[in-house]
Amino acid sequence: MGNLLYTIAVILIIFWAIGFFGYHAGGIIHILLVIAVIAILLKVIRNVN
Repeated sequence: MGNLLYTIAVILIIFWAIGFFGYHAGGIIHILLVIAVIAILLKVIRNVN
């Protein structure tokens, strides 16, 4: 489950970067970034414990 969460986070960051630099699609790109960052933070926090 942790690997899946990390993979989804990386994919969301890639989509965010493509969307941010390719075209400005509004707030949805930033929402994807926030979700990706939260997923990465959850993975890091769970690995520490």
